[in-house]
Amino acid sequence: MELSLEYLVKEAKLFCETESQKNHVELLGIDNGKSVGTYIEHKFQEYLKKKYVFTVGSSAKGIDLPDNHINTDIKVTSIKQPQSSCPFRNAEQKIFGLGYNLLVFVYDKIDEDDRCNLNFLYCTFIKANRTSDYTITKRLIEMIGDNANKEDIVGFLQDKNVPGDEIVYNELSDKIIENPPIQGYLTISNALQWRLQYSRAISLNNALNGIENYSRI
Repeated sequence: MELSLEYLVKEAKLFCETESQKNHVELLGIDNGKSVGTYIEHKFQEYLKKKYVFTVGSSAKGIDLPDNHINTDIKVTSIKQPQSSCPFRNAEQKIFGLGYNLLVFVYDKIDEDDRCNLNFLYCTFIKANRTSDYTITKRLIEMIGDNANKEDIVGFLQDKNVPGDEIVYNELSDKIIENPPIQGYLTISNALQWRLQYSRAISLNNALNGIENYSRI
């Protein structure tokens, strides 16, 4: 059976339930978030492979599930600090989204003697058009509603330190006026890679189109 977004979200929820009951002895004593994340990503992909046909991404493809109808990257993060990084492509990502969906697993890892519990607290699916920065898109939507002109928007982008130069700002401003962004729900910090923070997205109660949350709390 071919994997679909509907099945992906459904299986992610089931995965959280089943894996939260297991003893993950391979992770006993391991506190490195990247190692834990890689373990969970691979485990979820192997879980999916037993039921579905899909393409597994590579570093060249850039995201974990690159099929056009899936176009989703898997992110795994600890509840202690629900954030991760992703490659920087261009400044537009902060305003119009990353260009792909996100499936975010949020876990709490507890080691007890010879047992390692991975309690999956949240699983959040965020559509590509909701993966932009919350604060920047919120203000840009307000500015467009107030009939801001190009110079106003260029000044705002500069004030917010959106990566780019004058040429980038002018091109972005034209695009924003012609095609206003929709409200994003990530916090995206500037760095060598984008730093994505998920607290706002995982706290939503499924009342928003484009973000689906599952909580075990």
